[in-house]
Amino acid sequence: MRKEDTTNNILVYVETADGAPVKAGLEALTPARKLAEKRGGQVIAAVIGKNISEAAGCVAASGADRVLAVDSDEAAVYDLDVYADILKQIIEKEKPDTVLLGGTGDGKDLAPKLAAQLDTAAVNDVTEIKTDGEKEVFVTTEYSGAVCCDVVVGEARPAIAVTRSGAFKKPENVGTGTVEAREVKAGDGVMKTKIRDTVKEITETVNLEDAEIIVSGGRGMGSKENFGLVEQLAEILGGEVGATRPAIEDGWIAKNHQVGQSGKTVSPKLYIAAGISGATQHLSGITGSDYIVAINKDEDAPIFSVANVGIVGDAMKVLPVMIEEIKKIREA
Repeated sequence: MRKEDTTNNILVYVETADGAPVKAGLEALTPARKLAEKRGGQVIAAVIGKNISEAAGCVAASGADRVLAVDSDEAAVYDLDVYADILKQIIEKEKPDTVLLGGTGDGKDLAPKLAAQLDTAAVNDVTEIKTDGEKEVFVTTEYSGAVCCDVVVGEARPAIAVTRSGAFKKPENVGTGTVEAREVKAGDGVMKTKIRDTVKEITETVNLEDAEIIVSGGRGMGSKENFGLVEQLAEILGGEVGATRPAIEDGWIAKNHQVGQSGKTVSPKLYIAAGISGATQHLSGITGSDYIVAINKDEDAPIFSVANVGIVGDAMKVLPVMIEEIKKIREA
């Protein structure tokens, strides 16, 4: 499609997990709303899966004008080919100018697949969307966040972009959109693989992207035994445990707890960094946090440049005090 063949509407694919919309998908509604208002269009959300009525209602209350709910047996389990074909059919019918997907594993898979099928372009890891006349300018980062790049998609439409998880704030019950049930089936021969069953390790239940509180530990914790203090504090606060790459490589905790450029990008309300110096690769994954508390012996550690509160001290001495004080508050 060319721009003159599209509407001013913005389509957002909102992924679901366990019957609820994922945070990254809801976050994409925020830039979609701004684009739609500037273009004079609507925000259309696509929700795909099985038994998704509750999730669709949540999306409708989170800023989408229309929610297209595709409740289908063939979409009960995520399959790249099936989901891409369903989204392709929705896009061809709705003719949106721009398509946004949250920065999850599924979103990063679907974007290039859709771009190839629709003969357009996909932009990954978008942290900001600006407008320059009739063009959208997608801001991405390179070199571990040190350089910002402006990317403009040409005349091919729709422009497809994957928003970075945590780069935009999730809307909170800001709309009263409508939910429309859609019957969309993947084309014959589309499915190349079929998942019969999935086996998950216990560690896969970690959900850092949606966590409101994260306590992370780095090399400065010194050992796996000391890293246990990070886990204790996270448990008392009702949060999740994060870690830097060195802590992962030393075997103190599983890799899916990793925060940073080669791990997960997070945006909790509270992020506590213990024994983390603050390498660029790690800082690029926590910039969306509302409040950062850093604990490090080195007063010149880069982590203090982004922290709201910095504690210069040995994490092995500071964390036990924090744990005891929080216990007292909880027991009071």
